[in-house]
Amino acid sequence: MTDKNALIQPDRGQKAVAIHLVSKDGEKDGLEQFIKGLSVSQRAALEAQKFVGDAGSHAILPDGDGWLVAAGVSDPARLTTWCLAKLADVLPAGTYRRAGGEGAKAEIGKAALGWIAGQYRFDRYRSEPSEEGPRILLTTEVKAIDAMIAEGEAIELVRDLVNTPAEDMGPGQLETEAESLAKAFRAEVKITRGEMLEREYPMVHAVGRAAGRAHAPRLIELEWGDPKHPRIAVVGKGVCFDSGGLDIKPGAGMLLMKKDMGGAAHALALARLIMGANLPVRLHLVIPAVENAIAGNSFRPGDVLRSRAGITVEIGNTDAEGRLILGDALTRAGEKEPELVIDFATLTGAARVAVGPDLPALFARDDKTAQDILDAGLSVDDPCWRLPLYDGYREYLKSDIADINNAGSSGFAGASTAALFMDRFVPKGMDWAHFDTFAWRPAAKPGRPKGGDALGLRAAWLMLQRRYTGDGR
Repeated sequence: MTDKNALIQPDRGQKAVAIHLVSKDGEKDGLEQFIKGLSVSQRAALEAQKFVGDAGSHAILPDGDGWLVAAGVSDPARLTTWCLAKLADVLPAGTYRRAGGEGAKAEIGKAALGWIAGQYRFDRYRSEPSEEGPRILLTTEVKAIDAMIAEGEAIELVRDLVNTPAEDMGPGQLETEAESLAKAFRAEVKITRGEMLEREYPMVHAVGRAAGRAHAPRLIELEWGDPKHPRIAVVGKGVCFDSGGLDIKPGAGMLLMKKDMGGAAHALALARLIMGANLPVRLHLVIPAVENAIAGNSFRPGDVLRSRAGITVEIGNTDAEGRLILGDALTRAGEKEPELVIDFATLTGAARVAVGPDLPALFARDDKTAQDILDAGLSVDDPCWRLPLYDGYREYLKSDIADINNAGSSGFAGASTAALFMDRFVPKGMDWAHFDTFAWRPAAKPGRPKGGDALGLRAAWLMLQRRYTGDGR
């Protein structure tokens, strides 16, 4: 990981290049007002670069023996997470500060996170990794630095895990990540594998058994915190590669399947945030880790699996494997009687058809929990979109020979039917929220490069902070 402490630092009067934030149509911070304060040579430089204050644009101007930056933003008084992210990517290495005086006028607020995220690089497999120096941003908001750095590191953790190819990010590597977190925060880890996994978590075992010893399935659990505090569970889908099983995907459908453990990556990152902030909860992290491979012992269409909960499941499609392993994992989480369960999963293509790649589809039993997550997402520029847990669609999961089928009988409401399947394995009356997230950026945006990404993570994190500490951000 990049040293995030080198990217955001307290402003103690160090020498730094000034960044002047300009609104195209603003009055106090508008383009015309900014131009009035420039010299003739600076105006010429501004005109030569065709800078007109559009959000996301910038210009570099001479300033005595040095230089300054003019940066277009929608509203200098209300900076968003991503408004400075492009600058962090394109400016020369060096130290910067926001110009405009002291106090609120010099604050960078949420934009600090975008500055951190904008400097992410995944160069693990490049022969010549980038040797660019860091772009350091100074801030007067000293108390906020640690929190922003923690969130930046959590985003980078998700990106690194998702971007890593399956050969180097199998169930064993997810286990190593959990153990590393446990060591850092003095948590307890339990790993269930082999015959015990087959006996206690039969659906996890069935999905993952064809991968053999090299990528053997397992259930990863981590517990942390004071047992007297409210218990919460965080569950993440850890399908480290998904061939589709015997219902094999076409080649094009497998190209991104290294990212099918994106739910586990989100769960690990959220656990890191919770423990790092010492949130007053008793955390139970549960990750079923498998590879859905093809071999002579693959589970088959038409098979009936018995779950940890005792519910029998007819296999309508082996490519609907994520909900199977999550069924056992959610059952395990529910046995501890948490007051809240949150799961993350790269679960359905139907969710992407419905809301696209940027918006995680959110399902929740409790309306207040759902609204709290939606509100939190808007507050931190990590929006989600709620989809229905509609009881009328449960009939699509009926089986002629078992308690339930893992694949819907209709082509309709695929994201909802998947969520309804998982709903069967969460104890009745328990507060549960499910993120069907993409965990991937198909195209780059400022601060958000193409590749693995955290979508819904910060929404969930702020909701938890508000619920358990009263943080009113």
